[in-house]
Amino acid sequence: MNARLTFLGTGTSQGVPMIGCDCSVCKSTDPRDKRYRSSVFVEYGGLDILVDAGPDFRSQMLRADIRHIDAILLTHNHKDHTGGLDDVRAFNYIERAPIRIFCEKYVEDSLRQEYSYAFAEKRYPGVPEWQITRIGNEPFTVTANIPAMRLTWVEGKGYEKTPCPKTEEPASVQVIPVRGRHYNLPVLGYRFGNIAYLTDMNYIPEEEFAKLEGLDHFIINCVRRGRHISHFSLEEAVAVALKVGAKHSWLTHLSHQLPGYEELSRELPEGIRPAYDGLVIE
Repeated sequence: MNARLTFLGTGTSQGVPMIGCDCSVCKSTDPRDKRYRSSVFVEYGGLDILVDAGPDFRSQMLRADIRHIDAILLTHNHKDHTGGLDDVRAFNYIERAPIRIFCEKYVEDSLRQEYSYAFAEKRYPGVPEWQITRIGNEPFTVTANIPAMRLTWVEGKGYEKTPCPKTEEPASVQVIPVRGRHYNLPVLGYRFGNIAYLTDMNYIPEEEFAKLEGLDHFIINCVRRGRHISHFSLEEAVAVALKVGAKHSWLTHLSHQLPGYEELSRELPEGIRPAYDGLVIE
């Protein structure tokens, strides 16, 4: 089963341009050098799946005209990947349903601390409605977001939840998690059929490469030239991409320390290119 992936953001944690920076990349007029924080939208088996929801979530949803999400898969708990989760409130209101979030236990624990108001026993009216599913290293199933409980907004009170009768068996897909390490933090990438998306890693265990065989598209993070404490360098990312051997490889999570899109494209090996916001692959 093939997937279709849209890059919603391809920038590092500070985005490009970076606040206050006058470098040539930050001042570039090429729209491919304007980068929101990293996130992708995957259309797979009839489902609409978002990977990560950082601080640019609202702008990304509006720019891509995304009106439905079946699930959000989180790679890890850093703010540039989770900082926009409050804005799922719009989907709660429009679709009258909680948004399902798939993540590891430590990520859920972090959300419970960062967004304590969303988990409180007595919650402020209108806080985000989430349904969290814990995942790990094993493949997991994502189903279409046909909720068991329907949300009905009551002014001044918040959402009332009423049972939603099951009318049909929802569509479902299997997602394969790919383990990596972000400095000392365990993180997950994901494989959707013919596409794999790995961000915020600087190490992939050897046994995980079996999950990356036979890809049409491989996406890997890269922030700069030279060794970095928690991300692949340009040289390392290229080496990983060549090892995976996908038909096409794409670099994401790019910083202003790398050349602009045109210059970087010219120096990369055949089959490896920088991704950019709005790029669609399938």
